[in-house]
Amino acid sequence: MRKVSRIGELPEITRYTKYYEHDGMIRAYANRSMVLAMIFGVLAMASLGFAVYVRLQPPTVIHVDKDGNASVVGGPHRVSAATFRLSANASSADDPASVAPTDLEGRAVVRQFLSRYLAYTPDSVDRNLAEALNMMTANLRVYSMNKLRDDDTVGKIKNDHVISDFEIRSMEHVKGTPWTYTVFGVKEVHRVKNATEATDQIVGRYNVRLVEMARSEVNPSGLLVAEYGEQQMVGDRDAGLLQKSGLDKDRP
Repeated sequence: MRKVSRIGELPEITRYTKYYEHDGMIRAYANRSMVLAMIFGVLAMASLGFAVYVRLQPPTVIHVDKDGNASVVGGPHRVSAATFRLSANASSADDPASVAPTDLEGRAVVRQFLSRYLAYTPDSVDRNLAEALNMMTANLRVYSMNKLRDDDTVGKIKNDHVISDFEIRSMEHVKGTPWTYTVFGVKEVHRVKNATEATDQIVGRYNVRLVEMARSEVNPSGLLVAEYGEQQMVGDRDAGLLQKSGLDKDRP
């Protein structure tokens, strides 16, 4: 009998894998599928149990009293009563436009207004007076504009080359009034006429009353000048040959 040495010369049926090898692969796949099924089953049961647990928990109850204080009186876990305020004051703190201005802001507005209204040069008088008028209420603005136009104040300042310096010496808040301030200051006015300079040094008292309005980007302080008045207390004119500013000696 002749011995076969090549696989290609073997009968076709002998080329197939043994039957027990196929059975082992099938059993291995079946075992893997069973393990995955058990894992997914455990996950599904855990998810179902967690959903049932959440549904069985009591709802959270929040009690709000007449003063706007809220406290937790019921819930899934017993915790200490946490109280927080739901009042109008707490909500207004988040809205800067509703916050009332402070006395410091009022003093800053008064100082800024007087510096613009009383200090100027022929080149800056238009801008300074316009900025000061914009800080006034509508009725005071109209009154001041009419007075400036009737007196031709801007024209005289430019024709006489007037330079005005102003320095605040003290500022006091009038007691019993919300936004009224009394300011004492020194105003020094230099005029040039016929090539001759004359200097007026005036110590005056200035009364400024403010009113509140809503804060805005144009008026962040929420304050406007509603009333303005000045009273000359001491005045001195120097028309000599040697001109010297009386304000410079008081400055550091």
